Amino acid sequence: MTSRIEPVTPEAPRTVRRSVLAQWWRQVTFVHWAVDPEAAQRLLPSGLRPDMIDGVTYVGLVAFRMDRSRVLGLPPAPYLGGFAETNVRLYTVDESGRRGVLFRSMDATRLVPVLIARTLLGLPYRWSKMRLDDTGDRISYTCRPGRTGQVSHLEVATGKPIDSPSPLELFLTARWGMHSRGGYLATEHPTWPLRKATILTCDDHLVEAAGLPGITREPPASALYSPGVPVRFGPVARGPRSG
Repeated sequence: MTSRIEPVTPEAPRTVRRSVLAQWWRQVTFVHWAVDPEAAQRLLPSGLRPDMIDGVTYVGLVAFRMDRSRVLGLPPAPYLGGFAETNVRLYTVDESGRRGVLFRSMDATRLVPVLIARTLLGLPYRWSKMRLDDTGDRISYTCRPGRTGQVSHLEVATGKPIDSPSPLELFLTARWGMHSRGGYLATEHPTWPLRKATILTCDDHLVEAAGLPGITREPPASALYSPGVPVRFGPVARGPRSG
């Protein structure tokens, strides 16, 4: 296994040449808890290890509104292109030293995109009932997996813009790849416009269901908000940018 790991950078280190999936992530809230690397390793497939900062890895609960989702360059469908989504993700490094994320669960409100993403990309999507309410300075996300899953509710108050993200904030948000059973997809998007977020309510069952019980009973290590960015994924990318 290589000991060389690509650096954490606020800008994508490579440019996606051929987009397999393109979309906007809007009204994004990132909530993170520290996780023991050994506990995270048990949840990873062969060939991946936890990515760490200061000897710690993290689990992320990421809630947002997906918009203008497109597959293979096709135009977005009005009904299928926009929906609420909540992800649970871990931070990973593969044997080539590429940093990325591994999704433990992906809940979305549109059945057809769920089926497409599961089939074509090997992603752990499932259909869920979800609701996103935005009052300007407060945003709430409600998720109920399937018909009988436990309801999870997250509400945050958005704060001031972050001009210079900390090393941890960059580590948690500047992720330029996605690992899955379907392989590795490079990710490209503008630098995140980040704001501090204050947790008002966090009644979460998704992280526990993803294999990490008890984590969300503790205060999070980080809570951030972003109005969003356009994102492109692709398996073919040019090498690292110079300069």
